[in-house]
Amino acid sequence: MVLSNITVPLLGLVDAAVIGHLEHAWFLGGVALGSTMISVTFWLLGFLRMSTTGLTAQAYGAQDKRQLALVFLQGSLMALGFAVLFLVFHSWLSDVVFSLSSASEQVKHYGAQYFAIRAWSAPAALMNFVLLGWLLGTQNAKAPMWMVLITNVINIVLDVVFVMGFKWQVEGVALASVIADYSGCIFGLLCVAKTWKNRSLPNITSLYAEATQDLARFVRLNRDIFLRSLCLQATFSFMTFQGAAFGDDIVAANAVLMSFLMIISYGMDGFAYAMEAMVGKAMGAKSRSELVESLIGTFFWSFIICVMLTAVFAIAGTSLIGLITSIETVQLQAQHFLPWLIAMPLVSMWCFLFDGIFIGATKGKEMRNSMFIATCCFFLIFSLSAGWGNHALWFAMISFMLMRGVGLAVIFILQWRKGEFLAA
Repeated sequence: MVLSNITVPLLGLVDAAVIGHLEHAWFLGGVALGSTMISVTFWLLGFLRMSTTGLTAQAYGAQDKRQLALVFLQGSLMALGFAVLFLVFHSWLSDVVFSLSSASEQVKHYGAQYFAIRAWSAPAALMNFVLLGWLLGTQNAKAPMWMVLITNVINIVLDVVFVMGFKWQVEGVALASVIADYSGCIFGLLCVAKTWKNRSLPNITSLYAEATQDLARFVRLNRDIFLRSLCLQATFSFMTFQGAAFGDDIVAANAVLMSFLMIISYGMDGFAYAMEAMVGKAMGAKSRSELVESLIGTFFWSFIICVMLTAVFAIAGTSLIGLITSIETVQLQAQHFLPWLIAMPLVSMWCFLFDGIFIGATKGKEMRNSMFIATCCFFLIFSLSAGWGNHALWFAMISFMLMRGVGLAVIFILQWRKGEFLAA
């Protein structure tokens, strides 16, 4: 999962690199703004993957074939329903959001251009959440790995061809992502069909009535994770839009550094995904020893990876910035704020790991509450340190990551002592 996840921020780096070497900073700023809107929308619906992983893993651990099939069908129906709604309202959403942005007219123009094209990937992108979650919940890490790799390699290749070859600029970056999302979706569906056949799961057409009647638990869990995701995206969106208010060079520099943050996030999400699957399976099988083994192994290896990431950013951060953008003013701004990224891996690892534990245990309410507290801390810290300019944004972000981990750690310790995860 780490190997596959790391290609997602690498894709972001390629997006930034092919656009960052064009002649104006507003191309990079526009992609940052437009992709942030898409990310906010899709990540808000990321509960589709999280809830699917946890519920599927528990059904797998309990060896309940019918529930395995029902979780996939329920997730698919919700994903396609949300995709239709998004396509109906995406033009209105674009007009509203960009009218509120403080970015320059050039940045807003290219941001809207990117968003208008990328929006059409919604059906595939949202189905991919369900496909990844279901395959991972069945303890199959290879299929999701190849699914993500195929999606992102196609995206990277088309980025270079469309932007560097065909000179399509921002439109080329957006179109590459659309094609890649549908390619990944097709591959994922083939993997699910193979698993369905190998495990002799019930015929999907016979489950529609039951799937629509038994949505209560699925919807309740999704509601809590959605509210958690809403808080999360509020902070990341604020980073981009507040950075835009500081000028084109700052928003472009933040886009470069956010690409580094995505490397950290997606790398650690690989461990979180593994944790979700293993914890969910242990919960379904009611095996405390299996749960403990999963926790110890994942915490150890995630710490090793975070130490390595910190070393990479400390030693080669300036060189990496130079690879992404050739615009000198953007390079200087990014280098100025790089120390925040050097500290980020070891500070943020805890929130990703505890996310995995609580998703696998399908404890959405606890995740929602701790995220709300961390988000309040983010905005409070930024308001108190706003005089620091862009430094205030990064100080608030690193504090936010820390509070997420601390909040979930406290809840986990209390529930573990009470036996609310698995009784001894």
